[in-house]
Amino acid sequence: MGKIVSNFFIALDGVVEAPDTWHSPYFNDEMGAVVGAGMETNKAFLMGRKLYDEWAAYWPESTDEPFATYFNTMPKYVISSSLEKPTWNNTTALAGDVDEVRRLKETVDGDICITGSATTVRWLLTNELLDELRLLVHPIAVGRGQRLFDDTTTHRLQLVDSAVLSTGVLNLTYAPAD
Repeated sequence: MGKIVSNFFIALDGVVEAPDTWHSPYFNDEMGAVVGAGMETNKAFLMGRKLYDEWAAYWPESTDEPFATYFNTMPKYVISSSLEKPTWNNTTALAGDVDEVRRLKETVDGDICITGSATTVRWLLTNELLDELRLLVHPIAVGRGQRLFDDTTTHRLQLVDSAVLSTGVLNLTYAPAD
């Protein structure tokens, strides 16, 4: 049985939007190893419609190797009530039904990665479908942008692993609290 694992670059103030504008000064070989280790266990991607539209417009034409091949060949699942026929290869649309996502977890042997898609991650947490929340917390307050938790819903989590990287970034892994 697979598990759904969410990954975020996140600022101290909770911002997850546009990490390309604030994350780069903290990326080094050490963080690359953390990201790479996570990629090794991924067997599929799960995403919301907005991220699907962004990635489907970029990765099929990208020459950024080896990432383009990695993203283009990996099975992908999109939670969307409006996407009927995805055009990006190896992509399946899921209507956003909780039972449908549970069935997906039963069919994948390994991690089902979700990166970005904060709204989808909150939905997964609310419906007890997310197994791990991996955060690379950067020592910066961005000040504006979408935050991981921007609603009033309470999500109890327990810390299952932590490390401090040489750049001051915290590598934290949480699981839903029982």
